[in-house]
Amino acid sequence: MAKKKVEQNKKILEPIKKVLYEGANWNQLEDDYTQQFYEQNLSQFWRPEDISLQPDLNVWSILPENIQQAYAKNLLVLTFLDTHQGDIGMPVVSRSLDDHFHQRKAVLNFMGAMENAVHAKSYSNIFMTYMSNQEIDELFIWGEKHKNLQKIMQLIVGYYKELDRFNYIKQFMSDNKDYDQTAFDVAQFKAMVASVYLETWLFYSGFYYPLFFYGQGKLMQAGEIINLILRDESIHGLYVGRLAQEVFETFSNELQEELTTWVHEFLLELYHEQNELVESIYDAVDLTHDVKIFVRYNANKALMNLGFDPYFEPEDVNPVVLNGLNTETKTMDNFSMKGNGYQKMKSEMLKDTDFIFEKKKIISFEGDKK
Repeated sequence: MAKKKVEQNKKILEPIKKVLYEGANWNQLEDDYTQQFYEQNLSQFWRPEDISLQPDLNVWSILPENIQQAYAKNLLVLTFLDTHQGDIGMPVVSRSLDDHFHQRKAVLNFMGAMENAVHAKSYSNIFMTYMSNQEIDELFIWGEKHKNLQKIMQLIVGYYKELDRFNYIKQFMSDNKDYDQTAFDVAQFKAMVASVYLETWLFYSGFYYPLFFYGQGKLMQAGEIINLILRDESIHGLYVGRLAQEVFETFSNELQEELTTWVHEFLLELYHEQNELVESIYDAVDLTHDVKIFVRYNANKALMNLGFDPYFEPEDVNPVVLNGLNTETKTMDNFSMKGNGYQKMKSEMLKDTDFIFEKKKIISFEGDKK
């Protein structure tokens, strides 16, 4: 029995013996865009603790309970999405890339860490500042029992798990005559589409309410956190969308048509659940109609990141919220918070030429040369 077990283990490990391990060589470009995304990600790095939320309490404490509930539930939806995007979404897409794409994997893994350790942590910081422990516990129970939120998570994570299964098959069973490379590529593409839908569509739609307040000068500290997260998500969706387009271009015309149909069917499936989720949150504050317009707007943006034409007709989005999507640098009060211009310092080595000083004429205030 023990001998049989050893033989089974040998078969599992056989593919590993064939691997030629190599190091990531950042001196050579893997493509013409990944290192730019790497630099952008690092320059945008921030920590949730860098933004103090205390100044928001004077506004939060006077908000009606129905508004507080809608705001908190909205952020909880974002928490669920961020958690699983960091836990499985980005990591599984990273693992699906060929082994020599070390730079691409690094970028995706960095993004994955940001999702859970920074973004989801930020929402928890908001909860801990605004709410009691009992209120937070009740909020999470609401999310765990919400059928539409759970269905959205099931749909998105389902494609991640399917790719995870194919990753295992490719690593340990690719020599099997029944292994289908096209099936793997399709699973990879679908997981990337799910990732872009989550990043560019579902995330952005969930930013409506914080931006709605931010545009009115209320709950500004939380709004600044959302701006920092927005800046991150904008490049996450762009990068994975770029990778998805590369995979899509390898398919035959017939398979491209089939997958284009799936892209729209998946969109509508999520759209149905998202609409009901929006109603359950925003009916209480009479903003459902406005938010649904924003949902359709962001769905079109996600499709564009994937290289597809918009699906929904153009509509006028609330200008207050639309203005909040502008991620250009904002100047903030340095005593209370960092603006989204907060970046890690860049440095370079001193050179001998830095110590060569030219003699310059000094001009006095009267204009006389000395």
